[in-house]
Amino acid sequence: MDRFPSEGSGKRASFDDSVNVSHFDGSQFNVSDGESETNFSHNDGTVWDLVPDDVKETSYPHQKEGFEFIWKNLTGHIDLHKLSKTDPRREGGCIISHAPGTGKTRLTIMFLMSYLKVFPKCLPVIVAPASLLLTWEDEFKKWDIGVPFHNLNNPKLSGKEHDDAVDFVNWSNKRLSKDTTRMVKLISWYKEKSILGISYNLYEKLAGEGRSKRRKKRKHTNVEKRKENGDMRNALLESPGLLVLDEGHIPRNERSLIWKVLSKIQTRKRIILSGTPFQNNFVELYNILSLVKPSFPNTIPHELKKFCLKQEYKKVSEEWSWEADSGNSTYNPSDHKIKQLKLLMDPFVHVHKGAILQKKLPGIRNCKLTLKPDSLQKQILDSIQSRQNALIFERKLTMASIHPSLFLECDLLKEEESVVDKDQLEKLRLNPYVGVKTKFLVEFVRLCDAVKEKVLVFSQLIRPLCLIIDQLSHTSLNWTVGKEILFMHGEVSLKDRQSLIHSFNDANSQAKILLASTNACSEGISLVGASRVVLLDVVWNPSVDRQAISRAYRIGQKKVVYTYHLLTEGTAEKIKHRKQAEKHRLSELVFSAKNADKDKSKSCAVNFEDKILDRLKQHETFKDVFVTVQSKERDLVESFGS
Repeated sequence: MDRFPSEGSGKRASFDDSVNVSHFDGSQFNVSDGESETNFSHNDGTVWDLVPDDVKETSYPHQKEGFEFIWKNLTGHIDLHKLSKTDPRREGGCIISHAPGTGKTRLTIMFLMSYLKVFPKCLPVIVAPASLLLTWEDEFKKWDIGVPFHNLNNPKLSGKEHDDAVDFVNWSNKRLSKDTTRMVKLISWYKEKSILGISYNLYEKLAGEGRSKRRKKRKHTNVEKRKENGDMRNALLESPGLLVLDEGHIPRNERSLIWKVLSKIQTRKRIILSGTPFQNNFVELYNILSLVKPSFPNTIPHELKKFCLKQEYKKVSEEWSWEADSGNSTYNPSDHKIKQLKLLMDPFVHVHKGAILQKKLPGIRNCKLTLKPDSLQKQILDSIQSRQNALIFERKLTMASIHPSLFLECDLLKEEESVVDKDQLEKLRLNPYVGVKTKFLVEFVRLCDAVKEKVLVFSQLIRPLCLIIDQLSHTSLNWTVGKEILFMHGEVSLKDRQSLIHSFNDANSQAKILLASTNACSEGISLVGASRVVLLDVVWNPSVDRQAISRAYRIGQKKVVYTYHLLTEGTAEKIKHRKQAEKHRLSELVFSAKNADKDKSKSCAVNFEDKILDRLKQHETFKDVFVTVQSKERDLVESFGS
């Protein structure tokens, strides 16, 4: 029977605005030595005996390897009779670097299912981007491991909270506050075998020092409330016995509050899940390694540590070609240091590049398209002054490279305003054909719709996506937002985001195109309804592109995925792509699979014909638009299928 009245019961479940602190003692969150001890009756066999047969049978080889790898790193063994002698304070941390879309969530749930049978009081916490916590909820329901998952970001109680936690709340006519809901879930997590889910932002808010300092400044905050906040902070820092960081490359800046908060968590059992651990440089990688293994800074040789923390990076040569990102570029003296670092990391980093995707999915074809702007757009691009803040300059370049009217959305210098006809640009706003990227996209979408293929468009900026929506709404297609056109960005609620995802992936829905913010929607979610992915602008970090592509190219995809990187000729986008390529080369050096398939050509031998792109190139209006069309299958094999 549910502990709380349902919505249809005629009663409304409501609670006091705060936990009854007269009954609550923060010492309940103190972990005693005995609570981390093993508690199981198995004396023989291995940890595989704790996993149901159907789960084992449906697991992929790389997941089975990863399962044992996690056990060995966290406990030292997979033999059950040895686990009873495991020191609960033993440091155990590892990185599961499996390609995006290859089932890291399911692997982790399989591990937690078995780990909690051996260590039922380990108090595991999963930290993830807020949007992915709903995915975790769905996955726990799907696999039904018999252990409650308390999503601290969800403002509603699930009905699976522990009775003792509910006892700390008074029934009244008041609405349940967020802090009270969170405290009920925290106590429930502590009181019984269960798993806590929380977002990075909320962890930072609840466990960061900034929260307690702000509370002290508020004179009206009563003593009980301050105590409750302090207990919550202590619980999050002191109680977890196992920490799982999904998209674990997010806390990579040691100056960020979230990195500092996570570093203070007392448990030494840590798992980082990330398909793209190497993001920009070795400083960030060093920070991630230090987070997953607190002892790492003390074990790395001084010269290697100095190399990792070096802030200066060699500027990419202007002559460096597109093909150089395959990993066959001229030997760099730093490569030796990188190989040393890789050897040091190998014992606690498990790599799977995505060969399972090559085997299970129809295929992928990736292209870089360099497009030639017309005279008006070129005039706007040439007018951008380089003598300004680099971020401002880059934003103007990105906007104007897509459509000239977007230049009006920027703060212009006097020199830039002098060459801009604002009235003309405003009149041309809804005309996609005066912007080389919008021109490509509108015609491309038409052709995709004709053959029943859905398109996924990513941009790091919201304004271009809004413009494209307006342009698509005013074309002869007569598409409307919410039906044929879907829009996903950071301001969309988690509930609405899930609805958008389900609608887009539904083969019978009216959805034709989904426009998504790269910053908010390029990680964790599944958008396998799309078979065409367009990257509207260029970012410095190659893992961002890879993550975006992986929304469509992942387990569950039924079609060949075609991806398109759009560059505007005569701009700095070419330089950014070269820098991307160098970062990709470094990432491949550090995170190459130990047992990589030597016959890589086997997975990339098929050259998928792109009939839509071929037809577009033959279109009368595109005669002079395509400067270069370069296929990147070789790069995709390195990223997804070695």
